[in-house]
Amino acid sequence: MRLLFICLIVLVAGCADRDRIDRLPEGTTAHNPRSVFIGTTRALNSQTGAPGYLRDTTLRFAHYEVAIPPDSPAGRVRLPRRNQPFDPALHFAVSDAAILSPAEYRRGVARAIAQRPAAQRESIIFVHGFNTSFIEGVYRVAQLDNDLSLPGVMLHYSWPSLGAPLAYAHDRDSALFARDGLEQMIRETAAATPGRVVIVGHSMGGHLVMEVLRQIAISGDRALMNRLGGVVLISPDLDVDLFRMQANRIGALPQPFLLVSSQRDRILQLSARLTGQRERLGNLSDPEAIDGLGVTMLDVSAFSTGDGHFTIGSSPALIQLLDQVGAVEAALGLEQAGRLPLLPATILTLQNTTQIILQPLTDTRRWPMGAQAQAATIE
Repeated sequence: MRLLFICLIVLVAGCADRDRIDRLPEGTTAHNPRSVFIGTTRALNSQTGAPGYLRDTTLRFAHYEVAIPPDSPAGRVRLPRRNQPFDPALHFAVSDAAILSPAEYRRGVARAIAQRPAAQRESIIFVHGFNTSFIEGVYRVAQLDNDLSLPGVMLHYSWPSLGAPLAYAHDRDSALFARDGLEQMIRETAAATPGRVVIVGHSMGGHLVMEVLRQIAISGDRALMNRLGGVVLISPDLDVDLFRMQANRIGALPQPFLLVSSQRDRILQLSARLTGQRERLGNLSDPEAIDGLGVTMLDVSAFSTGDGHFTIGSSPALIQLLDQVGAVEAALGLEQAGRLPLLPATILTLQNTTQIILQPLTDTRRWPMGAQAQAATIE
């Protein structure tokens, strides 16, 4: 067990000052600024005034503008190492930040959505995973918005992760603590705009998303469930049997319902061993285990490097592929209903579950759209 914890530290602990928030120097123009609206159940840090790692029963709202450095590599969030000076040419930074009232949050989201093209007026709420500091989550959302050109307004739910690699049990409890806050943020967002609300959960955030969907379903609020225009679980750190129980209690899952998985996910391999299992939902090898639930599995194992825990947001090759073929919009259901993304992939169809196994390309410019998709049906 000690060896597993040491491996966990090596895999997920970094050398950066993970709570440090660097401000863009006054008078400096933000390069490629990205707007992020935030809901959080983190208590405010008494010294910095920013949300920290302690829990708070009050849902607070905020707006951060993130400056992404010029020529920032796809899939990377560069932060200064400890005691290293901040360099706006290399590092992510905050160019503006404000705490908002619920009414200010609704007005801000409504304005941001109204400024987008009519076909891109969706709200996308990203829920981070285990071992994530407040500012890391904000920067990650800005990076995803920048790299993937997401077709909607990016919002972020920041639950009180301790941001420590050995705090797995603490974070799991904090994710459950944060259920009411996420439900309230979904309600506030739905009230701000008539458009669809898409929920994206990463890692332990996927567990939180499923718990909140179950909570809303139990409340009998079908009107709110009908406002959900899709769910994406990225590398969900979730027991497979628990997922089936949650899905069955929810009933018809919001569609499309996309599960992004990788069998090379080393973080989930560790999580499975720590919980006495062979695999977690996010590195599931056999789609039959979740057949009948109306889930589309997107297997990105071929693109996974490093710990493989956030391949869809950290692999430059996969980011380029998804951006080139418009697969992000298709996955979020913003294209023609029932249309699968045109990707180089093997497509396996069960009774009510589809698995798409993505394959890398050596030269995407010479690829005829959809020509390399292979289909197989498993009865």
